[in-house]
Amino acid sequence: MDFRQLRYFIAVVEESSVLAASRRVHVAQPALTRQIQLLEESLGVRLFVRHARGMKLTVAGHALLEDAQELLDRREQIKARLSALDNGLTGKLGLGITVTQLWVPQVAKLLGDYRRLYPGVALEVFPLLSGPQLDRLRAERLDAGILYLDNGKIPGLNACLLHRDHLVLAVPENSQWVTQPPQKLADLKDEDFIEGFRQASPIFFDRMKAHFARHNFHPHVVQYGADNLALLSMVAAGLGIAIVPATSGYYPVPRVRFLRLLELDDCDMPLWFAWRTGNDSPALRNLITLVEAGKLSLPSN
Repeated sequence: MDFRQLRYFIAVVEESSVLAASRRVHVAQPALTRQIQLLEESLGVRLFVRHARGMKLTVAGHALLEDAQELLDRREQIKARLSALDNGLTGKLGLGITVTQLWVPQVAKLLGDYRRLYPGVALEVFPLLSGPQLDRLRAERLDAGILYLDNGKIPGLNACLLHRDHLVLAVPENSQWVTQPPQKLADLKDEDFIEGFRQASPIFFDRMKAHFARHNFHPHVVQYGADNLALLSMVAAGLGIAIVPATSGYYPVPRVRFLRLLELDDCDMPLWFAWRTGNDSPALRNLITLVEAGKLSLPSN
């Protein structure tokens, strides 16, 4: 018994005639008759009583008719579900991103476009800094991430450059620097700084420290925060000042002002979209297509 034979069987029942059914399914009458006979042989029962005025279902035939339509419907459902999965229309996708980047208009647009185009995909967004994102990508616990890298040549990962970020100074709104902005990093040598932990974003941290060293700047760090949001919250509380990615300026933190310095503008902080090599998820493929098509292009600040 196969699905084709079930379809022929239903056609014969509904048309009450092999001849009419053969026209409906576009199969020659002898071939259709043979398929019905093979179906009966495979099931070991008679499905029809044949007489001069047509064909009448047996008790077994009536029982098969109920199951046959259900089997054909279920087959179509399975085909549709598998097709949707294969085309990335359904499934699950895990994306890592830092909290402050979620507020960047172009990032929000990317996520919004993806949701609009693929509403059947469960998009799970994990607020993670670059270090934990890398760990989860390598451990296959994350499909993709938006994170800071030196370059896209990371073993086991593919990456697409999204934006060349830089650094800005975050100060309390009542700081003297708001009305008299510093001209260079050396002006801040006596300030109390709040800094993130290196393990949270090693590449970002090392690039920042190397940039400070080039300017012979050594901030006086008195407080540490787990991520940029924590740093900005501490700045708002007046615990110190901080140097953060320029994209943090999109996050609406009350009582915090962001100031640009020429010596921070030239600190290149590449922001990448990265995914694990060999991840053949169709849902991920569709997101990569959106990114590579230029749907996400973060502006310089």
